[in-house]
Amino acid sequence: MNQKHSKEYKSIGQTIKKYRKLRGLTQEQLADMVCISISYLTKIEAPNCDQPFSLEVILDISEVLDISVHQLLEDVK
Repeated sequence: MNQKHSKEYKSIGQTIKKYRKLRGLTQEQLADMVCISISYLTKIEAPNCDQPFSLEVILDISEVLDISVHQLLEDVK
């Protein structure tokens, strides 16, 4: 991963985790609904996230969690 953006990826991953838990979903459930592997989602949500992810994944996750992409990105600075 580009170290320049590692902080941002970590922040987005933690926001995904927060909204997933608020929706009462497990990682496995969210991964299935987004059509990604659970290991990929686990890496995205890890506090030491080393997994870059695409805009397509962000869009799919925000759709499943019924939140705007803005909500996933609002804490990124």
